[in-house]
Amino acid sequence: MIKKNIFIENFKIALISIRTRKLRSIITILIIAFGITALVGILTAIDAIKFSLNSNFSSMGANTFTIQNRSFSMRGRGQVYEKFSFNEAKEFSERFDFPASVSIHTWVSSTATLQYLSESTNPNISVRGVDEHYLNSSGYSLVSGRNFSEPEIMNGDRAIIIGSNVNDVLFKGNIEAVGKFLFLGSSKYRIIGTLESKGASIGFSDDNSVFIPLQNARNIAQNELNFIISVSVTNPEQMDAAINEATQLFRIIRKIPAGRENDFEISKRERLAEMLNENIQYGPIAATIIGLITLIGAAIGLMNIMLVTVTERTKEIGTRKAIGATPERIRQQFLIESLVIGQMGGVLGIIFGIFTGNIVSYFIGSPFIIPWGWIVFGVLLCFLVSIISGWYPAKKASVMDPVESLRYE
Repeated sequence: MIKKNIFIENFKIALISIRTRKLRSIITILIIAFGITALVGILTAIDAIKFSLNSNFSSMGANTFTIQNRSFSMRGRGQVYEKFSFNEAKEFSERFDFPASVSIHTWVSSTATLQYLSESTNPNISVRGVDEHYLNSSGYSLVSGRNFSEPEIMNGDRAIIIGSNVNDVLFKGNIEAVGKFLFLGSSKYRIIGTLESKGASIGFSDDNSVFIPLQNARNIAQNELNFIISVSVTNPEQMDAAINEATQLFRIIRKIPAGRENDFEISKRERLAEMLNENIQYGPIAATIIGLITLIGAAIGLMNIMLVTVTERTKEIGTRKAIGATPERIRQQFLIESLVIGQMGGVLGIIFGIFTGNIVSYFIGSPFIIPWGWIVFGVLLCFLVSIISGWYPAKKASVMDPVESLRYE
């Protein structure tokens, strides 16, 4: 009980000292807060990005892999691989004999503008040419309307399926979009379906997308198209077997001689998410280094302030010792004062860090994140900084001679 009362008394003295030296204390608290803000903010943003990546790729289906054109080789002088054609992709979809759904799609534009009556979108709409299997294999769900029919795909009809953002911009006031006609560029399309929102990932929103029949995309394309084959395996445990069979079949279709490397790429979507996560795995290390550098400066500043405080309160220390205060209690008094300043800076930094980190979370469509693990780490880090910064000044105060202290002016 006595120790508890002493602690409370020292805590009150620490608060009085901080209030007495407001400007000096506020500057130190802000320096510490800045370091913790950098640490917690960056780590919160990284957690938000990871969450967005994983949820986005999970929604696409972990049992899906893609076949696409291979980029040029960086070995030697570089090698350019010939793109595969639509006929090769079509032949693969017809010959792939495996329990799986095969779809073909291509990117037509990422800067398209859509118009319905007087309403129009920004020029940031992505247009994809797809077949009748694409929506299911890529994890899209229809809110209203229907999917493309096989005749619409083959004939290249001017039918279109629109994302939720496009629907919200063009059809305000709960107007039903299905059955209406809109303009994609100068071409008129009939809306046959609207998609459920998928949210955003790292600044890109799939809800700003529209889909048209694959043959229609080939008809209107002004440049050579890159075709991508998506294969959704019925049983995820057969993923590796499906990839092996797809590789062998596509090598035959591409007429690649035995012993020569593939001129196409096969990638699993879950692997793509892993690769992206691996690319940001050094973020926490960088954030910790940045935070530690700032906190080292804060620790030096806090120690300097505590030394100045000890010097200014020399007479008070002498008085307390003269009436019976032990060196241990004097040491505790200044250590507690250092801890209070450090933890105030830490709490402020954690609040700012969560706020700044979740700004990134908001823009990439990730939910509000509270990084409890990093919060605990930040608190412990501030505790450590406070102890290191306050130990020497506290020890210096505890060994002062009471007689000399009382004489101090």
